Amino acid sequence: MSKILIIAEHDGSSLNIATAKCVACAAAIGGEVEIAVLGHGIDGVAAEAAALEGVSRVVSVDAEHLAAPLAANWAAEAVSLAADHSHVLGPSTTLGRDLMPRIAALCGVNQVSDIMEVMAPNAFKRPVYAGNAIIDVAVPEGLKVVATVRTASWKAAAGGGSAAVASTAAANAAADHTRFVGMEVEGGERPDLQSAARVISGGRALGSEEKFELIYNFADSIGAGVGATRAAVDAGYCPNDMQVGQTGKIIAPDLYLAFGISGAIQHITGIKDAGTIVAVNKDAEAPIFEVADIGLVGDLFTVIPELEALLG
Repeated sequence: MSKILIIAEHDGSSLNIATAKCVACAAAIGGEVEIAVLGHGIDGVAAEAAALEGVSRVVSVDAEHLAAPLAANWAAEAVSLAADHSHVLGPSTTLGRDLMPRIAALCGVNQVSDIMEVMAPNAFKRPVYAGNAIIDVAVPEGLKVVATVRTASWKAAAGGGSAAVASTAAANAAADHTRFVGMEVEGGERPDLQSAARVISGGRALGSEEKFELIYNFADSIGAGVGATRAAVDAGYCPNDMQVGQTGKIIAPDLYLAFGISGAIQHITGIKDAGTIVAVNKDAEAPIFEVADIGLVGDLFTVIPELEALLG
């Protein structure tokens, strides 16, 4: 039977929903599912992890040098915890894509990236070529499976669980070749782009950084995350970490609203798993309308104020 260890992603106070999606993937693999919570002052995070349905045990490793999500420190600790596990999973997020390859290297195996479907405990489907093709990947029998989970392809595991939480001391000292300097979070209280249920994105049609404030204000009024196209980011309208698409973030919100976005293939790659896509564009021939569930031909500078008025 498989024994699966999931490395929890969190901000020090709450669990990222990406971890619950990894639990769903682990359930599809089958076997005993454990979650490792690494950090400092993480009792609340461990309790959240223990409440996920399908989790049998949570291991909490609390140490000052683990407080920051520094892959150089977390990887060594994860490998120590995973000694007798058949699988080690993490989300395909910014942190996961930094952390999991290090874990794989320390375990002496190749990493499996972006699991979107489980065919067998050691066989998976994953997207390639910007999601335009799906390939089968099999890990040889007897080797540990270290993998990232494509969170856009999985529904989060439900709550209601009651797993035991075990605390253990860190097995490794802080890395001496890497140090944490600081972290700056854009957007304040705005929902995280990769976990938000609603996302509003703007394209180059906004015209300037100042006019992109229209997107921010509308998003904040409905509690949505904010994204952007590569063209908008390259034009300097918004930060790079807001880019959605093949070379940005792959997201799967329940609702995705696209304003002034033409629908380049690299952007569509990042949103095609969204529940409902709503597009607003002045060009009736814009490719975005081919994938949109609801399309409106109109000027975003007129439509957004009208929507804000309707929503009160």
